[in-house]
Amino acid sequence: MKLQKIWIAALAVMATMGTATAGISVASPATGTLPEQDPRVRDLKVERSENNLFVSMQLDLSELTLKSNREITYLPVLTFGERHLELPRVIVAGRNRYIQNLRHGDLSHGARLCRPGKAVDYSALIPYEQWMETATLSLFEDECGCGFNVVSHDRKDLAVLDFTPKVFKPAYAFVTPVAELVKTREARGSAYIDFPVNRTEIRPDYRRNPEELQKIRHTIDLLRRDADTRIVSVTIEGFASPEGPYANNERLAKGRTEALLGYVRGLYTFDASIMKSSWVAEDWAGLRRYVQSSDIAQKADILSILDMENLTPDAREWKLKSAYPEQYRFLLENVYPGLRHSDYAVEYIIRSYTNVEEIKAVMKSAPQKLSLHEMNVVAQSLEPGSDEYCEVFEVAVRMYPDDPVANLNAANIALGRDELERAAGYLAKAGNTPEATYARGIYAAKGGDYVEAVRLFDDASKAGVRQAAEAVAQLRELGLIE
Repeated sequence: MKLQKIWIAALAVMATMGTATAGISVASPATGTLPEQDPRVRDLKVERSENNLFVSMQLDLSELTLKSNREITYLPVLTFGERHLELPRVIVAGRNRYIQNLRHGDLSHGARLCRPGKAVDYSALIPYEQWMETATLSLFEDECGCGFNVVSHDRKDLAVLDFTPKVFKPAYAFVTPVAELVKTREARGSAYIDFPVNRTEIRPDYRRNPEELQKIRHTIDLLRRDADTRIVSVTIEGFASPEGPYANNERLAKGRTEALLGYVRGLYTFDASIMKSSWVAEDWAGLRRYVQSSDIAQKADILSILDMENLTPDAREWKLKSAYPEQYRFLLENVYPGLRHSDYAVEYIIRSYTNVEEIKAVMKSAPQKLSLHEMNVVAQSLEPGSDEYCEVFEVAVRMYPDDPVANLNAANIALGRDELERAAGYLAKAGNTPEATYARGIYAAKGGDYVEAVRLFDDASKAGVRQAAEAVAQLRELGLIE
């Protein structure tokens, strides 16, 4: 308890110094216990300003008796590993030695000469060096005039200093992703197949069709050749553009979609139940998306026409064509061709992985095959905070950029590295779980908004996040909140 009182006293003094920082640690990092107290030492204070270290204490020599020709030297020393620094010494001398020291002794470098039987107020101001950050302050006793020896048995450790920066270091609340019983995924794309005017048959060599058909084949072939995947459905949805009569566009969309489905079915031996198709007669949604994102003249008026669902498609097209002929021609020439497309989706199942080393190998070669839970299995096998550990969560959020759990865990990694801008991006998609609230509290605290941080920590604590109360206590201990 003695050193704890010393620590409190040191803090009280530092509060009035302005530039003072840190103080004595209450425990030895090596043993986890307080250094053995020296009953001769009272009111020990160790304080640091930006460039100096100040040590003060009272050395109680009231019980000490010495013969007239004897002396004892008390030497405070700072040590850290092989580094050491001797502080000004206190020489306690009997009557004759006291007189001799006054006449001929070396009392340079701040050495203090005194008689036994009284208390000595000691203080020393020395330049601060980085190695002193966690140094040990000891008191050496020399009765033989042998001088300082770091391994001396007449040594008492008084305190372990702790001038490490006092920063907010919260515990993070990572969330374990739920395991997927079946890992179902989907590969999607769009093909722009060219057909002769008003025709529905597939011509593989017509215009750009070789390249567009290859896109579909390439997607399917990659999955078929992968031993870890199994295709469960192939879906094609065809779209026509809005120009011309709706009935004809519906005929073309249906016929061309079925033709493309038949082409794909002829390339593979899929079960008929796997192949699926649908069609949209006129892609008004695609047209609206383009207009919404463009700077076309009369944009608001054109959008209002596109939204007139009370009109038939043919009436809507005529209204657009007659009201804004110039814009209509532009859309017809530059946008409508892109509305004639076939969207394809290949649904497949990936096998599960359970072996850590196998998951690590897949993460390097094909991370898209892994579930969040499988990646978490790897993370649990690594040292928390290590580069490899952090990389797992960063890969996870790259593979699942919109998943709340992936974003929350990636935010925790970024917060741990004080990468607040990245953390903010992840937190925006981290959902509203208690753990996400807690992470946003950490973000607020690291950004200096302690009022908001405490509010969020309180909410998270009430919702069952145990680390939240610890974070508030740490802020209070650091003096950042009352």
